[in-house]
Amino acid sequence: MKARVIIVGMKIIIAGYGVEGISNLIYFRQRFPDAEFVVADERPAGKLPAIPSGVRLISGKNVFSEQLDGADLVVRTASLPPRNIKTNGKIWSATNEFFDKCPAPIIGVTGTKGKGTTCSLIASILQQAGQTVYLVGNIGVPALDILPKIKKTDIVVYELSSFQLWDLEKSPHIAVVLMIEPDHLNVHMGFADYLNAKKNIRRHQQLADVCLYHPTNKYSWEVAAMPFDGLLDRQGHAMCECCGGDALDFAQRYAIPDDDQVYVQDGYFCVQNRQICSTDHLRLLGAHNLENACAAMSAVTELPVAVTDEQFAAGLESFTGMPHRLKFVAEKNGVKYYDDSISTTPGSAIAALKAFTEPKILILGGSDKGADYTELAQEIATCCNSKIRSHSKSAQS
Repeated sequence: MKARVIIVGMKIIIAGYGVEGISNLIYFRQRFPDAEFVVADERPAGKLPAIPSGVRLISGKNVFSEQLDGADLVVRTASLPPRNIKTNGKIWSATNEFFDKCPAPIIGVTGTKGKGTTCSLIASILQQAGQTVYLVGNIGVPALDILPKIKKTDIVVYELSSFQLWDLEKSPHIAVVLMIEPDHLNVHMGFADYLNAKKNIRRHQQLADVCLYHPTNKYSWEVAAMPFDGLLDRQGHAMCECCGGDALDFAQRYAIPDDDQVYVQDGYFCVQNRQICSTDHLRLLGAHNLENACAAMSAVTELPVAVTDEQFAAGLESFTGMPHRLKFVAEKNGVKYYDDSISTTPGSAIAALKAFTEPKILILGGSDKGADYTELAQEIATCCNSKIRSHSKSAQS
C-alpha cells in the first residue's frame, strides 16, 4: 500500500460489523484517534453488536452500494465482496492492513480445503523448534488484534481464504497453495473469479519469495506458474516448488523437483533422501492429511530456522486435528462416528470417504454453493457397502 497523508477530519467507514468489524474499528480508532468513524452494515441497529459512543451507524439493504461516498478509507470485512462496495474512497481490509504493517515473515496458506490443518501443523512444528508463532486468518482471534504484539523475530502463519485474498495488495514471503476446486460459487462470480482471488497469494511475490504448490492439481499449478508483479518472464524470479502429491506413493510416481522437497516413502516423511520421521507420528486420518503434512513441513524447510527431526515428529504428533475435520465422536455397538462437517465441497467429501476402508454410512447436508457433484456421485457409487442419507438444500442466496 502506498503511504497516505493522514489529515485531521479524515473519515473511515467500517463496512460490516461482526467479529472482524469490531476488531477493525478498535484497531483503526487507536491508529487514527482524530478521524471520524462510521459503521456500515445491512442489518439494523437492533441486530448488531454494541457500537461505541462517538461512532455513527448507517444501515440498510443498499448501504454498501449507495451510502459509502465521502470516505477516505472503507475497511471491508472479509466476507463482503469489494465489487459490492461503491465509494470514491480507498477500499481496504484487515488482511491488507496486516500484510502492510506486519514486521515478521508471513507464511500464507490457501486452497479449497486443508488450509486450517496445514497452518496448524506449520505452527505446531515451529513451536516445537522454540519459535514464537502467530496463527491468524480464519483461525483464532482477528488478525488486527494480534498485529501490535508481533516482533520482527516472530513468524506468522496466515490462513487465507478467497474472501481475504480478493483484493490483497501484498503477497506472503512463503505462499502455500493446496488443492483448489470450485467453491463459494454462490458468492464469487463463477470459478474464474474464485481462482483469480486465489492468485493474489502469488501475484505480488518478490525475487526471494517462495511458492509451494500441489503437483497434481492443475489449478494449484496455475496459481504457482502465473506471472507475478506484472512480469511476463518468470526466469530467475520467485522459486516455485512442489508441496505434496498422492501422499501414498507419489515419491515413486512424480519427480521430486527440489532437494528440499518433503515426500512420503515407505511409511516415512522424507527430505533430501533422508527419513525424518514415521508417518505414524501424524495423528490425522486420510491420505489428504499426509499431503497437508508434506506441505507444512516443506514450508518450514524454507525458513532460516533449524528444526531437528525430533522437533518435526513432535510437531506432527502434538496436533490432534481441528474441530469438525474427521474428528472421532464416539463408538456405539461397534460403529464409529466421525464428524467431518467442515467438508463442504465434493473434493473434501471424497477425501473423507477414501480415509476409511470399512463400510460407510454417509450423511450429507448443507447447501451446494454451485458445485459440480459428478465426481462425488461416482465415488459414492464405487464405495462398497456405503449408504447415504441426504439432508441438503440448494443455495438460494
